[in-house]
Amino acid sequence: MVRNMTRRGLLGRGAAMIGCSTAAHPLLSTVTLASAQWDTRLVVMILRGAMDGLDVVRPVGDPAFAALRPGLLGAPGLPLDGFYEMHPALAPLQPLWQSDQLGFVHAVSTPYRDKRSHFDGQDLLEAGTGMDVPLAARREGWLNRLLQGLPGLDSQTAFAIGRDEMKVLSGSAPVMNWVPSVSLTVSPQSRLLLEQLYHADPLFRDAALEAIELTELAVPDATSERGRALAQMVGEGGQNAMIRSLAGFAAERLFQDTRIAAFSLGGWDTHRRQDSTLPKALGQLADAILTLQTGLGPVWGKTVVIAMTEFGRTVRENGSKGTDHGTGGAMIFAGGALRGGRVLGRWPGLDEADLYARRDLLPTGDVRSYAAWALRDAFGIDRAVLEGMVFPGLTLGDNPGLLR
Repeated sequence: MVRNMTRRGLLGRGAAMIGCSTAAHPLLSTVTLASAQWDTRLVVMILRGAMDGLDVVRPVGDPAFAALRPGLLGAPGLPLDGFYEMHPALAPLQPLWQSDQLGFVHAVSTPYRDKRSHFDGQDLLEAGTGMDVPLAARREGWLNRLLQGLPGLDSQTAFAIGRDEMKVLSGSAPVMNWVPSVSLTVSPQSRLLLEQLYHADPLFRDAALEAIELTELAVPDATSERGRALAQMVGEGGQNAMIRSLAGFAAERLFQDTRIAAFSLGGWDTHRRQDSTLPKALGQLADAILTLQTGLGPVWGKTVVIAMTEFGRTVRENGSKGTDHGTGGAMIFAGGALRGGRVLGRWPGLDEADLYARRDLLPTGDVRSYAAWALRDAFGIDRAVLEGMVFPGLTLGDNPGLLR
């Protein structure tokens, strides 16, 4: 498998020769897929920009909550468990909550503290390490380290979507590229010519053939009811069409031999007008999850989705009707394999004395621990491997029982 030749680089080098066309797109998102011997599917979503967990999963049962955010309450939330309410923009996911296929973890974060930089926060989230590891040493992502330790992987180990590197995938496990906005058309004659012309250049030859095959893999199977439903959903167009295309590709591969997928969604940095910007991001998230559910069909029952972000946001709203970079936040879980219908995590309270640095939600849990337990329950990975290799330095603690 080719490790260093990206599809984007291939297209740039060979477009004139083999008659392909590309269309650049500003989607900064990455997906990786891994094939393995297990039935459980894992999808990891990185929510870039710092999702406001206090707005997504509102602790309305805390008497201090409403006074801290008078301008952000907006439309009433959807009741969850008597203490928490879900943001109304996630209403399309309410049936998943009611069927125990949606859940949340509150008051969690990575070990990142105080500087509140997106770049550093995302580095730490995707590296899966503690703050004691220098930034320059965080070259491998925790998902890539997981891939390195999985036996029996075939050539479709990893796929990447978009222009930006997704650091959770960085490392020695191979990564290929797939771009939903790229159109690549090669006739059988051109393909044969390409193979002959670059017979002595296996790097370019294999990368070219991989690019052609990836274009073919992106098409849903239209011979089944599931495939037709996925094709219809992906082809609906509209504001979230690119997100559905990304999730649809992941679903189509996960329905077959792939077992692990990861991609990112942006738009979570809500410094101003959070009442209008956050619903858009939540709509994209809901579309991605529902596209996965549709595309996976019966395999959805063997799937767990984890959505995580680099840090939370301030407890108090700011003067622009938004929130600033904070610390504690929330994780989102979905999937038919999930024991959902719950909001996990120890609630720290919102009185000023309970806040972190008197401004942020105090983290009482580590996002890495919940991700690690999902990996252990899904794939049976040894606890020592999770604590020593995948998330070095992590202490897992008690099993929260995320999966059925």
